[in-house]
Amino acid sequence: QVQLVESGGGLVQAGGSLRLSCAASGSIFSINIMGWYRQAPGKQRDLVATITSGGITNYADSVKGRFTISRDNAKNTVYLQMNSLKPEDTAVYYCHAEGYGIDSVTGYNVLDAWGQGTLVTVSS
Repeated sequence: QVQLVESGGGLVQAGGSLRLSCAASGSIFSINIMGWYRQAPGKQRDLVATITSGGITNYADSVKGRFTISRDNAKNTVYLQMNSLKPEDTAVYYCHAEGYGIDSVTGYNVLDAWGQGTLVTVSS
């Protein structure tokens, strides 16, 4: 079992900043990709940003230049620095991890885990 625990959400005024953190724990062998997704009320869950274990990043066009994703591989933790926040950034932000977990019977299993979500509210 692998758990993802997010923190750092909250209420901020437009133009402000927030930093989200997500720590993975449990039976982890390797995490190849970690990322952030968000879901606004009444909308689908969309990609915000991802980062590979080698540091290759990918961003949604709507957040490029404002958000920065980073990770600490030794701590299995991913961060999302959000600057110049806009009201349209308001959503529940979910952490995601892909890789391999440790299975006591087979050795390895596929890791595809989601966090519980953290609410980010940007007021105008």
